[in-house]
Formats: sequence, C-alpha cells, structure tokens
Amino acid sequence: MPLIYKEESFKIVGACFEVYNLQGHGFLEAVYQECLEIEFRKRGIPFESQISLRLQYKDCHLRHRYIADFLCFESVIVEIKAHKELAKEHRAQTINYLKSTGFQLGILINFGNPRKLEYERFLNLKNDKKNSCNS
Repeated sequence: MPLIYKEESFKIVGACFEVYNLQGHGFLEAVYQECLEIEFRKRGIPFESQISLRLQYKDCHLRHRYIADFLCFESVIVEIKAHKELAKEHRAQTINYLKSTGFQLGILINFGNPRKLEYERFLNLKNDKKNSCNS
C-alpha cells in the first residue's frame, strides 16, 4: 500500500527534525509548538495551530471538541509531546483524533527524548464521517 500524504509527511517531519536539532530536548511542549509554527511558516507548510476539531458520533456532531496541536495541509493532524518517551495514552489520543474526525493521517511527534526525535504515523482508512445529524 502506498504511503498517503507522503510528501506532506516528509515536509512536516523535516520541520520537526530542524526544531529538534536546534532546540534539543528539555523544553515545554508550548516552546516546541511556537518553534514549529515559525518553522512551518519558513518552509511554506500550510497549518492551523491549536485547531478545534469537531467530533462526530454516528452521523451527529458532538458539542465536545478536541484541540489538536496542528492541522497541516488541511488534512494531516500533528500532535506534539515533550516527554522522555511516548506512552500508550499519547498514541491513543492521536488515534482517537483520527477516528472521531474522519481525517486519514495523524503524526505524533515527541521532542522530549534526550537521544532522538520520535515520530509515529497513524492511519485512519475508515473515513466514513458524515456532515450532518439525522436525528
């Protein structure tokens, strides 16, 4: 199966590596968020930060919303962390963002590992969300 959003993923992860290479680990997530905003702008990566994601259940919109760190290229959710290592909860958060919104790709980035930048791609190939409530 071919990678979805291959070029977009490459650009996003490349920007994250640049931030990690210059900043290293040890900062708060908010610092990396701001650095990534600058790097995305410099690289011409279209993004929205702290984006409110509308959730759906069956064919109804929920009042509750998720706040994702970034939505890039209007199609890729980017969730950032600053922890020593990624935990199951971080992965579950990203997967739930995808399942509840219908987006197909999420990238989880961790700036907190002292040895390396960590990143994982998550796919949601069941894009069956509807746009209205039939109740």
